[in-house]
Amino acid sequence: MKKFLSALAAVFLLVAVFTTCSSRPTVRRVDSDTTVDLSGRWNDTDARLVSNSLINDCINSPRVMQFIRDYIASNNGRLPASIVGSFRNESSEHIDTAIIARAMEAAILNSGRMDFVAGGDTREELRTERQDQQWNASEETRAALRNETGATFLLTGTISSIVDQAGRDTVRSYFVTAELTNIETNVRLWIGENSEIKKTIRQPLFRR
Repeated sequence: MKKFLSALAAVFLLVAVFTTCSSRPTVRRVDSDTTVDLSGRWNDTDARLVSNSLINDCINSPRVMQFIRDYIASNNGRLPASIVGSFRNESSEHIDTAIIARAMEAAILNSGRMDFVAGGDTREELRTERQDQQWNASEETRAALRNETGATFLLTGTISSIVDQAGRDTVRSYFVTAELTNIETNVRLWIGENSEIKKTIRQPLFRR
């Protein structure tokens, strides 16, 4: 009887340990540039790859390159500035378009071909801070009003997707378009599309 009770207690202990261990998530640190694709949906790696590709295509466009050369020549070597506007999500899933916008900003700055000026909430925060400095900062250190760098270009875009599904298999195709527009004239200098992100997902036979 004692042996039976001891064996039974051991079984319960093993079950308890197994349950406790299996209920905890497994965490593993990876490098920030490592591609991790768990669900097959849009992720940070997709945003970075598409943004770098589109900006590279934009700044190497013959029309954009010619405009930049002419601008630099007529403005004492100063680079034209760009601002990133809205990126609309027209896909079938939730996508944080702010991540795409930030990736675009980084790609513009890293290209060395254009300057980048802040917009949106950041611009409003800067303007509020400048106004506050007029009253509370010393004359020697306060930031001057009406001295912002005006943007020459506005970059906007959309992201859409097509989902094809049959049984356990799903194919997700993403299409990201971007447009560079001259703010003063409303002339579009460049329109690009990236459709390189395509993923196949096979669902398991049994789901938890």
